Amino acid sequence: MKRISIKTLAVSGVSLALAFVLSCIKLWSWPNGGSITACSMVFVTIIGWFFGPFVGLISAFAYAVLQFVQHPVILSIPQVLFDYFFAFTALGISGFFYKKKEGLIIGYVIAVLLRLIFATLASLLFWAEYLEPVFNINSLFLASLFYNGSYILPEAVITAVILLLPPVKKLLIKLKARLLSD
Repeated sequence: MKRISIKTLAVSGVSLALAFVLSCIKLWSWPNGGSITACSMVFVTIIGWFFGPFVGLISAFAYAVLQFVQHPVILSIPQVLFDYFFAFTALGISGFFYKKKEGLIIGYVIAVLLRLIFATLASLLFWAEYLEPVFNINSLFLASLFYNGSYILPEAVITAVILLLPPVKKLLIKLKARLLSD
């Protein structure tokens, strides 16, 4: 079992708190769930980029629990797993890119795409009966992908643009170096 330092725990806790608070700031909300938030996902993925996949996945799982507690929608246990625990824990995948030169942006994009995949699968597996009257069976996949992509991808693009700004990128690189210097 890997030990987590007090500094790692504190930084992760602050990042999760920021992510949770920013997830409450909704720039746009959809009537059937989903919203574009104020860059909340980046604060979950940043933990993995700072400390690696072990801490990243544990922290992302904690965020999944927070999201479930905040807005629980329960159809079945598998639906809860896909909609909350798999989708939000996927953000911790960013930790697998923590040693790469452009690891933050690569990890962020891959983590968000995985979240989109899990959200789309949840739509297909558990919400399809509500979509069938509107869409034929062949277009359910596209409808699910479009619906979930319509709130996940705009936030991802906004956040990626912010992360690529030279002052932001430089600040985050310095912060990571300082955190890992001890």
